[in-house]
Amino acid sequence: MRTINDIVPPSRRKEIDSSESPITPDEKTLRSSKRPSKFPYATFIIIVLVIAGSIGALFYFSSATVEITPNTVSAAVQNSFTASQNSGTLSYEIITAQKIAMQSVQGSGSKVVHSFASGMITIYNTQAKAQRLIATTRFATVAGLIFRIHTGVTIPGGSPTRPGSVSAMVYADQVGSSYNIAPTSFTIPGFSGSPLENKVYARSSEAMTGGASGTVPVVDPTLDAETRNVLIKALTPDLLASIQAQVPVGYLLLNGAATSTFQELAPVPSATTGMVDVKEQGTITAVVFPETALADTIASSISGLSSYQGEPLTIASSSNLLLTNFGIPDPQATSFSFTITGTAAFIYTVDPGRIAAAVAGKTRSEAEVALTNYPEVKRAVIILRPFWRQTFPQDPSAISVIVNNP
Repeated sequence: MRTINDIVPPSRRKEIDSSESPITPDEKTLRSSKRPSKFPYATFIIIVLVIAGSIGALFYFSSATVEITPNTVSAAVQNSFTASQNSGTLSYEIITAQKIAMQSVQGSGSKVVHSFASGMITIYNTQAKAQRLIATTRFATVAGLIFRIHTGVTIPGGSPTRPGSVSAMVYADQVGSSYNIAPTSFTIPGFSGSPLENKVYARSSEAMTGGASGTVPVVDPTLDAETRNVLIKALTPDLLASIQAQVPVGYLLLNGAATSTFQELAPVPSATTGMVDVKEQGTITAVVFPETALADTIASSISGLSSYQGEPLTIASSSNLLLTNFGIPDPQATSFSFTITGTAAFIYTVDPGRIAAAVAGKTRSEAEVALTNYPEVKRAVIILRPFWRQTFPQDPSAISVIVNNP
């Protein structure tokens, strides 16, 4: 016999079954827990790459650095010293610079004169050692005109690519306007045929002027004197700037170590009718000293500077030092004496290689203790990267030493 279920359509049976047997929440949870979960591989790989990159960057940018602030010391000085030319503990060099100033004024007649042309030249030296030229040394142009220096000079040593140089005034060997020549080059006849023939030479950058023979204009004496006073005042700062530019690298020019002289040059007709060019020539001569040797000499002479044990020094500033009892030494002299007064301020010279060698292979704490034994070190800052690194490399060349201004 058939029951009612037997005649129900299949689609209807599913509805009846569903309504009769609903899925409970616990059953849903049980079923979902049986499904396998996916591992977040992409996120894991990104995290690993970031960590690896960070560690790699730390090692790539690893460094060992020591920042040094040099020690400084100052003391009053009033002592006498002796320097020797090109020898001894303290040597010196004589340098010279010259300038000409001109002003046009109203003329007041004429007169007959016989004057020598003159002008500035630059003398070059391609030797490694300095070259001394005595007064009256001759300089010849290609045309054979002869000029001479009236004051001896010393040209610093140099090289063929960077020769030492010094400026000097030269004067024509004969009177007349034929020596009023344009800028040119010069040789030294006295060196002809010797190894110095091509190593010491000169050039002019301005025309030679002042040569005359015959009638020349004159200026009222009062106006001439007034004009020359104005020219001297204008020349004084120019001469000082010029001599400072002549100081060789590594040398120092102290206050009071220079002296200036002035010479009247013959008036010449101006380009304007009735006017006369009044010219004044200024010459400044100075003595300069090697800076390191001078600092050591001064520091060694100060009894109150007990902390100084002969370490290399430089002079922090020479503005408070004055050279007194000074006169330009004779060119033929081998030494001269002088007095320095004022306050000397020194900076200890820091040798980066010496510092790097002192800390190589040491731990941070060992390096800090070691650097306290170096008088040139006022303050040392140690920087080791990455942050967990606590020991300097064994190789000093791998250590960077930075010297800061005190």
